[in-house]
Amino acid sequence: MTNDDWLEIGKIIAPQGLKGELRVYPNSDFPERFEKPGQRWLKQSHDSQPQPVELLGGRYVQGKGIYVVKLTGVDNREKAEALRDATLLVPQSDRPELGENEYHVLDVLDLEVFHQLTGELVGVVVDVIPAGNMLLEVKLHQQPEPTPAKPEAPLPNRISKQRKARKKPSKPVTVLIPFVDEIVPVVDLQNRRIEITPPQGLL
Repeated sequence: MTNDDWLEIGKIIAPQGLKGELRVYPNSDFPERFEKPGQRWLKQSHDSQPQPVELLGGRYVQGKGIYVVKLTGVDNREKAEALRDATLLVPQSDRPELGENEYHVLDVLDLEVFHQLTGELVGVVVDVIPAGNMLLEVKLHQQPEPTPAKPEAPLPNRISKQRKARKKPSKPVTVLIPFVDEIVPVVDLQNRRIEITPPQGLL
């Protein structure tokens, strides 16, 4: 199977306690992915292919947006620590049936976002963040001008010259948009676009 045959459902971010439990940041909003026992697949950076693993169970941690799960064979903190940054996967064929106005995370990534009233391109979806309501993280099309860096003060000696300012790499500016019908009325997967009606102050 190729990478396109798998769905990433979560990433292991840390051990939980001393008995081998794992903290998982979800990339899926289907709780059964982390709570219902059964086979999942695990991929570490050194693996060419995901390896099958048995999920024994899990629970959602309110307020932190993560799941704590238990996998077969991971029975102490040392083994759990070895799985940090590994990803949990399921086959693409295991996609749950979606209801109306439900979308898979991977389907909305990289969609262009437009302001419905003006037609202006707002940006591109770069992440979907689980919260009380799902949030779309959108990288803005119009990035603000970087603030000029101030030159460093010269060293206190007679022949010192003013040092040039060091340029720091700028991180793209993003905004978080609640993924709710009132603000995101149109998700057009076929044409790879989203239309939003943002309230004042959101952008």
